[in-house]
Amino acid sequence: MPWQQDEFSELKAGDIIGFSGEGWLSTGITLATYGIPYWSLSHVGIMGRSAKDGRLLLFESTTLAELPCEITGKPIAGSQAHSLDTRLASYRGKAWHYPLYRPLFDHEDKRLTQFLEATVGLPYDKIGAFRAGGFGYSWLESQLRECDLHALFCSEWCAAAHAEIGIFAVDNPARWSPNLLVRTERHKGILRKPRRLICSPPSIAA
Repeated sequence: MPWQQDEFSELKAGDIIGFSGEGWLSTGITLATYGIPYWSLSHVGIMGRSAKDGRLLLFESTTLAELPCEITGKPIAGSQAHSLDTRLASYRGKAWHYPLYRPLFDHEDKRLTQFLEATVGLPYDKIGAFRAGGFGYSWLESQLRECDLHALFCSEWCAAAHAEIGIFAVDNPARWSPNLLVRTERHKGILRKPRRLICSPPSIAA
């Protein structure tokens, strides 16, 4: 089914978009982070604004989106930005909107924009994504390794963005897998109950 414009009327900067892909990689990520394949999250992105025109965009770090980045104008294997409707139109799987518990204040909104745009174009952190799998292992890694944002995986970028604007205190954003991040922020009341978004495939599974 095609997406509907009113689906996006409730979106705001700082909201999390969760994806549950249908590919083998998505299944592996979901299982490694104690999720249910084809239902729990294998990928997340965060809504933020374009500094150029104020549009809400989906900021995500992935190697599986072939779309050109809205900020750089070229495809990126790493941190990038897309219009959400375009991303959903080519996504194979399920997508969920996790709203923040409140709209951001102006200074938070501007700081989020600055942080996201400053970190667009960084390479995808494959090793970091692997280390984030599992509760105990991710915690241990976060204690042994300092925060390093020179490369980013999806939930690391989202956790770092929420930490940057002061709504989520984190010791090291690299410890957060998609499922652990969303579960924790839901438990703390940072994110509200998700609602399903409509995708119309057929090619990309994050």
